[in-house]
Amino acid sequence: MIGLGTLMRHAHELMDGAIAEIYADHGLPDYRPRFSPVVRALVADGPMTIGALSKAIGVSHSAASQTVVQMRRAGFVTLEKGADARHRIVHLTGKARAALPLIEAEWAATTRAMAELDAELPAPLAEVMAATVSALERRPFRERIGDLESFT
Repeated sequence: MIGLGTLMRHAHELMDGAIAEIYADHGLPDYRPRFSPVVRALVADGPMTIGALSKAIGVSHSAASQTVVQMRRAGFVTLEKGADARHRIVHLTGKARAALPLIEAEWAATTRAMAELDAELPAPLAEVMAATVSALERRPFRERIGDLESFT
C-alpha cells in the first residue's frame, strides 16, 4: 500500500517537474518553480529581508533562506547587507527581471491548469491543502499521534 506521504510527494513531483521542464525548454534550466513566489514577492514589494520574504510567501525562515541561496547561486538574486548587520536584503538581478515575462506567463498557465485539475477532483486541491494546514496548526500531528508508549 502506498503511503500518504509518498502520494503527496509524487503529486508534487509531477506538477513541479512539469513546470521545471517549461523553464528548461525556454532556456532557463537552472530556474526552479519554487523561485516564482520569491520573484513575485520582490516584484510586488521590492527588496526585502529574508524574514520579510518568508512571511510574504508563507514559508519558514529556513525554507526562504535555502531558496534564496539557490537563487543566488543561479544568478536570480543578490544579497546586500541591511542597516542591521544581522539582516541581508534580497534583490532581483537583471537575469530575473529578464525572465519576468516567462515567469508571469507560466504562473498564469499554471493557474489555469490547476483550475482544470480541480474540476476533476472531488474538492479543489488548494482548499484541501489549506484546510489540512489549518487543522494541523490547531492540533499538531504529533499530538494526534500521541505517545508511542501508549501503543506498547
